[in-house]
Amino acid sequence: MVGLESGAKDKDAAPVLMRKKVDQRVKTLVENGVRTKHRTFFAIIGNKAKDHVASLHYMLKKAGKNTTILWTYKKDLAFHSSAKKKRYKLDKQDKFENISESYETFLQQTEIRYCYYRETYKVLGNTFGMLVIQDFETLTPNLLARTVETVEGGGIVVLLINSMTSLRALYTMTMDIHARYRTAKYVDIVPRFNERFLLSFSDLTHFLSVDDELNVIPFTSNVAKIEPVDSSVHDGFKTEAEKELKSTQDALKDNKIIGPLVKLAATADQARIIMDLMSVVVEKEKSMRTTCIVTAARGRGKSAALGMAVAGAVQQGFANIFVTSPAPENLTAFFFFVVKGLEEMGYADKEDFEIHQSTNKEFNKAVVRINIFKEHRQTIQYISPQDSSFFAQAEMLVVDEAAAIPLPLVEKMFGPYLIFMASTVSGYEGTGRSLSVKLMQKLKAEAANTAGISEDVAKADSKNPRNISKSTAVGGGRQFKHFQLTEPIRYAPRDPVEKWLNTVLCMDTPLKSKQSLCPHPDQCELYYVNRDTLFSYHRVAEDLLQQMMSLYISSHYKNQPNDLQLMSDAPAHHLFVLLPPVDHSTTKMPEPICVIQACEEGAVSVTQMEAHMSEGKRSSGDLVPYAIAQNFQEPSFSKLSGVRIVRIAVSPDYQRMKYGSKALDLLLKYYNGKIMFEDEDAEEGGAFEGDDDAEEFSEGKEVLTKRAQLPHLLQPLAKRRLTENPDYICTSFGVTLPLFEFWQKSGFTPVYVRQAQNDLTGEHTMIMIKACDRNAAMRRDWLPKFQKDFQKRFYSLLNNSLRSMKIDLALSIALDTTQNPNPLMSNQKDVYAANTDAEGRRLVDGTPQLTAKDLDLMGMTVYDVKRLAAYAAHSVEIQVVYDLIPAIAQLYFTKRMVLTPDGNRGVALNISESAVLMGLGLQHKSIHDLATTELDLGTSQTSALIYKVLKSVSEYLQKVLGHAADAADDNMEGSSGAKKKKKLKKKSESEAFDGPPSKVAKTHG
Repeated sequence: MVGLESGAKDKDAAPVLMRKKVDQRVKTLVENGVRTKHRTFFAIIGNKAKDHVASLHYMLKKAGKNTTILWTYKKDLAFHSSAKKKRYKLDKQDKFENISESYETFLQQTEIRYCYYRETYKVLGNTFGMLVIQDFETLTPNLLARTVETVEGGGIVVLLINSMTSLRALYTMTMDIHARYRTAKYVDIVPRFNERFLLSFSDLTHFLSVDDELNVIPFTSNVAKIEPVDSSVHDGFKTEAEKELKSTQDALKDNKIIGPLVKLAATADQARIIMDLMSVVVEKEKSMRTTCIVTAARGRGKSAALGMAVAGAVQQGFANIFVTSPAPENLTAFFFFVVKGLEEMGYADKEDFEIHQSTNKEFNKAVVRINIFKEHRQTIQYISPQDSSFFAQAEMLVVDEAAAIPLPLVEKMFGPYLIFMASTVSGYEGTGRSLSVKLMQKLKAEAANTAGISEDVAKADSKNPRNISKSTAVGGGRQFKHFQLTEPIRYAPRDPVEKWLNTVLCMDTPLKSKQSLCPHPDQCELYYVNRDTLFSYHRVAEDLLQQMMSLYISSHYKNQPNDLQLMSDAPAHHLFVLLPPVDHSTTKMPEPICVIQACEEGAVSVTQMEAHMSEGKRSSGDLVPYAIAQNFQEPSFSKLSGVRIVRIAVSPDYQRMKYGSKALDLLLKYYNGKIMFEDEDAEEGGAFEGDDDAEEFSEGKEVLTKRAQLPHLLQPLAKRRLTENPDYICTSFGVTLPLFEFWQKSGFTPVYVRQAQNDLTGEHTMIMIKACDRNAAMRRDWLPKFQKDFQKRFYSLLNNSLRSMKIDLALSIALDTTQNPNPLMSNQKDVYAANTDAEGRRLVDGTPQLTAKDLDLMGMTVYDVKRLAAYAAHSVEIQVVYDLIPAIAQLYFTKRMVLTPDGNRGVALNISESAVLMGLGLQHKSIHDLATTELDLGTSQTSALIYKVLKSVSEYLQKVLGHAADAADDNMEGSSGAKKKKKLKKKSESEAFDGPPSKVAKTHG
């Protein structure tokens, strides 16, 4: 066991016994971090790694930093939490009793927050001085990003790596998350992420790897450069931002409204945000329909700024202030600064306000309410995001960590009160893209539309130097303001750990601006990306990786750091990039316009699929085969091989310019074997050379270096041999109208839609498939059968779990616009006239057309047809026929009324009429909702469309029944004689479906 001082008895004595002198570089690195307010990173390797957490914590205390510890782990701690069990285990493991007592004392006297990996979301918004990451095999990029950013400047991040003696052994370590990446076809994992993760430490200046005796393991050249920093440079020196903050605080010290709050600001950036928020608060009458969103990376003081602004709102008389976040523990910093702000403005604890902590053990005594009673009763109350109905009583709503709350819940929070939101836009899973790509774009678009501002002006406002967008009216007169914080508070600017973390997880790569001239899509070429080279941490490969991830982040809202590990380690995944024409006069690689991530699925044995289906299991891989096999109860589908397109990301500057369609078209041609393999020798040889400036360093026994010989980073599709032979190409995505139309235009067919909405976005997941024609002999009749079954079930679900789906999207799914001619949209009458079934019924896409016998089987009576005729004649109100609309909608959308019995065109509706019929008949929406919310046509126009639809249907049904009567007349004429014919005709006129009652006929006359 390694300590710092033997036999010490005082309070600050080393927690463990001295056995050898600690390397001076370890102590220097800790002290440098405290002086510069920068974080340091230690990797401790060995079975006794956990023992030196106490040693490093002691060094922090000696350097003048008394800190709390966040200890994260998978399932079991490296010691027992019970004092008695802890003492027993330590005594058993170590023969020196005083060492066990010292370590036990450290655990008991130090404020340590133990947290399971699965519960690390609870620490968002909290700050710690030291982070211990146990169980490396369970660590994921999400967990790394979420926990490291809770460490304050001068603190330490400790990575414990047990049961290993070498960092190089981590290259081949099997991580827990790898179990999700295995599929029936691919079992072996290549841990590329671990290799790149370890190589990245060479660029982290505040990093040391040590063994379990605190001996430095010099696998990077950084260990030779650790020198004490000049204290005079950091002590008493003030930056321009610090001078600006002091000047602002001095200028406002006499302002009783803002002065006390600005006094608490840690940076000039935060002071500006406080002033901007308070400028909204003081105009209480005008601000009740205002939304202010504060966005920033982690550690910028968003929660603190909101807390101080809420304290100012209390002084301004706001009575009911509600606060929400993913968990009460996320509000630790917020409530702390609310209290600090109140105290700074003269409020006394216990006398003027009281703090209430949660009694729920899961919330760790988090503050959930502050009652203020200095002048009148005021409350700051935590409310769960799921209980948005309580917000109706609020005067002010504060939403912290908004990006971690499902977007549908956030949208329900809007109401006639002042709203402050804060969210992280990078740094942990979600990365705030749901908030910025979805909600904020929607608010800005509505604001620009309402105020008559062009889209270019709206974009310009978001880039103004004061980091605040122009106030614009949003939805019913709401005001929208967006603020950004850039200067870090939790640690000093240019923190090396923050820079390293953003680089290794590709979380903060700026998207480069569009070139002045856009190449034509036909000039661009699709390349295959070799992942061994991409994740080798070489400079050229790293530039491409950062650009690819920036496209992901800017184009999609469902991004998380774990996506990077999926790209690197999942064996079934493949990456492609669309590049503009290569300029051979330069060695610079062109910037990618589009990135495609695809994965192989299927080839699952029928036996395995049947076994899983019987047990209700679903493999973590092979998403589409399991979904289709279980949804259609067709286990044989799983034996087909498929390629699922995970995502297509196009730069925002190049969207809606056909680049995504071009990349998809080239990929489809490649997997269909339409791009011929040109060069037999193209795959051989490692043409990608290492960095010319790669460092060479040798000290000790272990040096980690980048691989020198690697395959080509990029390969044209024509020079890569196609080893996959897919039977189909598919995709799974959160369905929206633009995305559905994109895939539909490329020939993909919908076969599945998930009934439950996505928790994050409120969208329904859809699966679309396109059969490959590479193997012409293979039967592909399964896809039309799946599509037909899907359409039938889709119509039935529209009045249930899909009732909230927008009509324009539901109608696009129902009307296959790629079908030419489309029976529901074409006006050609004899395209289908030659097709009939065994009963003589005309067929349209295999669907028999309606007959009088079918009406009788459906239960549609003579009175139903008479009611329709009466409504068509304006004799009755729509309520009389409202019950018939669902049956009519089912008949129309299932293509039962395309042709009349004599082969003429049946019911032909335009898009507006089809939308009205779908909304009323299939989704069971009210006429008022259709007229105002969905179609925006007005009640009169919507009613007119309903009348046109039902009149067309009434005329069609009378033709069907008239044809049946004529057929019956012809049959009777040859077999029963004139008398029987006359009698039957008379009966037909009185009972058969021959037309409206006399009153209707009179009206027509």
